[in-house]
Amino acid sequence: MTHNSIQGPAIFLAQFAGDTAPFNTLPNIARWAAGLGYKGVQIPSWDARLFNLARAAESQTYCDEVTGQLAEHGLVITELSTHLQGQLVAVHPAYDLPMDGFAPEAVRGKPAERTACAIAQLKLAAQASQRLGLKSHATFSGALAWPYLYPWPQRPAGLVEAAFDELAKRWLPILDTFDAAGVDVCYEVHPGEDLCDGASYEMFLDRVHQHLRACLLYDPSHFVLQQLDYLAYIDLYHDRIKAFHVKDAEFRPNGRTGVYGGFQKWQDRAGRFRSLGDGQVDFRAIFSKLTQYGYRGWAVLEWECCIKHPEQGAAEGAPFIQDHLIRVAERAFDDFAASGTDAAANRRMLGLE
Repeated sequence: MTHNSIQGPAIFLAQFAGDTAPFNTLPNIARWAAGLGYKGVQIPSWDARLFNLARAAESQTYCDEVTGQLAEHGLVITELSTHLQGQLVAVHPAYDLPMDGFAPEAVRGKPAERTACAIAQLKLAAQASQRLGLKSHATFSGALAWPYLYPWPQRPAGLVEAAFDELAKRWLPILDTFDAAGVDVCYEVHPGEDLCDGASYEMFLDRVHQHLRACLLYDPSHFVLQQLDYLAYIDLYHDRIKAFHVKDAEFRPNGRTGVYGGFQKWQDRAGRFRSLGDGQVDFRAIFSKLTQYGYRGWAVLEWECCIKHPEQGAAEGAPFIQDHLIRVAERAFDDFAASGTDAAANRRMLGLE
């Protein structure tokens, strides 16, 4: 692929990291990913088996070691991810207990300290990304308003506004830190986050004063499950899309369940995540639109499937992405028929002379 094309294929390592080889260390998992044909990896910054975020933020030597370990296998880092830490920037009390599982033990049961810790982690990620020479960062927004998504009981006036005001207040210093580092913050718009669709993202943007670093990670799978037009979304927000998860999904409503899923397990829901090529996402159209609008970042497999084994999904993912990459045309297809007219001839053709 040329530099004016989408880059790929790459893979998000979060779903594959484990305690046994080849998934237990960065060199091991890099060898595995490269063997499948991947050229880039998105690294979960919270997983100490693969990466030390605090060390990366302070040590250029460590960052050079990490990039060197990947380069040995022909790999680069596409982005760091702070999905779990970003989730903890804002947590509604109803979710305190389950969200504590994402937090260091020292701040569990202490919501204010947990938030402060998460914000500090994001700022470390900005510094680490800068040292690694990265331009984009993947994360979640966290959520204060999510339990009130459906307006029954009727939401009190000002409730949603207060939630988004507070969310913006927490994120603005983080966005400024990333701005100083020259890195875009790419929010994965996702159910369970207050930034769950285009409308909620716009509400947030208004409150962070259209911050240039408040960007998007595009993942069509979440829009299939919401029944949102994921192609029109690109038309609306393409200038903010700076990261891309290639993840498939399907939505098959029936007489028992629809968008909300009926509290069923993933296999029994109408909306399900699937391995690439097994769902309903029109990736031909997505890659075409992103290419058309000038997206030149990475296409990163995020594997989640309720049926297929992850290693099969990973093996199939690299060739799938490779097959969808588009080499951008360097000249118009009808240049052969150019008539060679000039400004004066154009005026004559219009009857102006």
